[in-house]
Amino acid sequence: MLLSSSSVKLTKFLAGGSAGSLLSKISRKNNFISKYLHLTTTTMSGEATRKLREFGYAFNKEGKLRKVDSSTGEPGNEPFQFDVYPDYGQNQRHYEELANCIPEIIYELLEQNGMVRVYTPENVPKEQATFIFTSREKLDKPKKLLVLIHGSGYVRAGQWARSLIINNSLDHGTVLPYIKKARELGYDILVTNTNDNYRESEDGTMKVIPGHNNPINHAVTVWEKYVAGSSPESVAIVAHSYGGSVTLALAKQFEQFFKHKVFAVALTDSAHFSGGHSVVKNLRPITRNFVSSDKPLGTVIKTPSDDLPQVSAGHTKHEWTSYSAMSAVFEFIEQRYEEFLASSKSKTEL
Repeated sequence: MLLSSSSVKLTKFLAGGSAGSLLSKISRKNNFISKYLHLTTTTMSGEATRKLREFGYAFNKEGKLRKVDSSTGEPGNEPFQFDVYPDYGQNQRHYEELANCIPEIIYELLEQNGMVRVYTPENVPKEQATFIFTSREKLDKPKKLLVLIHGSGYVRAGQWARSLIINNSLDHGTVLPYIKKARELGYDILVTNTNDNYRESEDGTMKVIPGHNNPINHAVTVWEKYVAGSSPESVAIVAHSYGGSVTLALAKQFEQFFKHKVFAVALTDSAHFSGGHSVVKNLRPITRNFVSSDKPLGTVIKTPSDDLPQVSAGHTKHEWTSYSAMSAVFEFIEQRYEEFLASSKSKTEL
């Protein structure tokens, strides 16, 4: 495979090391994502799965949503079809009702893949609380902690892009491949649920979940209690879209913690506004924003001096960036961790 000068520069930018080792890493990128496909256990049997079948759909063994074959009762070959009625509004309602089944299915898959549901706040009944997912029931002084923050809108814990889950596969649209890779690299993991902010009360009104009334408040509460509260040695973040704004808000509120503990921030097509000069200045050395682009994965994108460094996510569509950039994201995180360890050793020896 021939590499442009920009691709070589980019890989140096992401990973460091000798030219030979860099080229070897690039040649392995094409195999990286395929290694983490079909990670999900699709023996789903919950209420959400039953409701999904009522719409005539189910996920097959490859995690692809397919129309149920009436003769076998199993997922067939037909993908999801939006236009099933002559009226657009009816089709949209059908799509939304089907999509509403997705969060509980993903929650079930997270638990099947070893994640633990942790309710927050702890001082209210579970039905009035939200929840996050962690790789252990109680995080306690993790050596390396990876925090995954999704974007805004309808997505919930474990989802990067609902449209990719429905139209492509669970691997394309969920965090499950990230969880698999992070475990291989020795990380504990925390999955946020920043859009889950309300619960229906007995009188039918929607009430705010205490301390979680919007994405940023949710993140601050979770960070204080479960991230900083676990006394980790080091922390990395992967955040998609509006998750970038959430991350900058955390960096502003927990400035000293970020300075001493957070060694890498990988954003995927982040939707953020400036969090202030000092926040951006502090984050720039440890952050890469993998943005939608027609350039090869990792190509350095010219970035304003008052913004966070950008590189190509290897895809032109916003919702695809977390999936398409995964190999480069982990290369960046691991290189940053090596630099973090070397810096910590130097400080200890002084």
